[in-house]
Amino acid sequence: MNSKSILIYDTTLRDGSQGEGVSFSLLDKLNIAERLAEIGVDFIEGGYPLSNEKDVAFFKEVRKRDLGETKISAFGMTRRKRLKADQDPGMNALVAAETPCITLVGKTWDYHATEVLGVTLEENLALIGESAEFLAKHAMVIYDAEHFFDGFRANPPYAIETLKAAASAGAKWLSLCDTNGGSLPERVAEVTAIARQELADYDVKFGIHCHNDCELAVANSLAAVDAGATQVQGTINGIGERCGNVDLISVLSNLALKKTGYTVLGGRSLQSLTELSRFVYETANLQWQSSQPFVGQSAFAHKGGMHVHAINKAAKTYEHIDPVSVGNERRILVSELSGRSNIVALATKHHIADDNALMDKVLAEVVRLENRGYQFENAAASFDLLIKRIAGSYTSHFEPIKYRVVAGDRDSHGDGQSVFAEAIIKLKVGDKLWFEAAEGKGPVNALDAALRKALLDVYPSLAKMRLIDYKVRVVDSGAGTAASTRVNIESCDENESWGTIGVSENIIEASWRALVDAVEYKLHKNG
Repeated sequence: MNSKSILIYDTTLRDGSQGEGVSFSLLDKLNIAERLAEIGVDFIEGGYPLSNEKDVAFFKEVRKRDLGETKISAFGMTRRKRLKADQDPGMNALVAAETPCITLVGKTWDYHATEVLGVTLEENLALIGESAEFLAKHAMVIYDAEHFFDGFRANPPYAIETLKAAASAGAKWLSLCDTNGGSLPERVAEVTAIARQELADYDVKFGIHCHNDCELAVANSLAAVDAGATQVQGTINGIGERCGNVDLISVLSNLALKKTGYTVLGGRSLQSLTELSRFVYETANLQWQSSQPFVGQSAFAHKGGMHVHAINKAAKTYEHIDPVSVGNERRILVSELSGRSNIVALATKHHIADDNALMDKVLAEVVRLENRGYQFENAAASFDLLIKRIAGSYTSHFEPIKYRVVAGDRDSHGDGQSVFAEAIIKLKVGDKLWFEAAEGKGPVNALDAALRKALLDVYPSLAKMRLIDYKVRVVDSGAGTAASTRVNIESCDENESWGTIGVSENIIEASWRALVDAVEYKLHKNG
């Protein structure tokens, strides 16, 4: 059976940037566009060239980039009600962007036409038709039928007339928008099929543009595809206004790996999806969503002992797809809920699977430490060292003796606003004692600097290690300022990253324990 090609239209750079806390620089937008083109996205909406100088610059600069077959689209609204299309600044800005596609958004809901635009229903049809006709002389027009499903519910004949106004004026795509994100999948499928039937005599194709206010954007998009839509508009990771847009990561994965009869991205592999997802999160300065389907860190993470026991025998028992197919990986977690299977899975390299007594000791220690506030889910390096200590294979590369941190004093030689932090440490390497001191931007940074200063001469490989993340969590908030504090540190070198943990009522002590584990893990893995 021949597969139907579903084209992907990405609006991360425009709709996505309307999400709370999201702001892209010009370079950010160009870099994301290149990544999208690399995976084979068909259309990239670059922004509204009349809204700001950054979008104008984007359309100019993106023409210098090799995006292969990917088409850039400029986005804008219908002409103003008192201007002709060729006199409207918005229309002319769209043409000046010199993009192969132009996305035109118009009012489909009669209520919006009369109450928001302040025009009659006939005048709204003229706005749509004249705008599409003018733009079609310069580029392929994609018409976004804003609030289409709400408009169809309120006035079905008029909603269809707005589509016909765009199609008869030269629009090649009609994208049906669930702008408020309130529609249900069965309704989306029904109305999409009706729209296609009503415009069967027009040379147009249909797309779907869903928002996620009812957490149904993916389901609605797939329903529209099944009803005949051949273009899906959305954003990477679903970022966007209010509850966001449909997540193209999930759309791509479901169409390519779950549903039959469809092809996306020209049949390319999806193994770069996880990397793309995290790249966009980092570029937007947003936290990764661990539970995000397909690409989240927890998407293929297994914690319950029964689950891990089954996974070790047959991965598909608790995994709906192979994580590698979307560039993700399986993670085995350790906690008080874990059984022997979790320990076996994580301790393979230590060759202790046949030592039942040792396995019991490891599990008992995990339970004891978790009762004190430890969690090893994001601290695999600390767990690795724990096994070594219990198994007797741990070798200390240095012996911390004491440390002292001074923080909070203001630096009188600075700008009067900088907070001063200094760490002094004493440790033993072999038979030699080391005293070192260092300053930092904070107490942990000062401790890190002092520890490196003391060890670099003996262990020069530490020069390639750096701290990349630092997280603090109060374990027992009911204890107030006397509560235990959990500190997670993420470190990396040129080859990999690793997580360590420390817990104490003293946040500095918790940080120190996590920092010492991070250094020890680096030295152990380097032999």
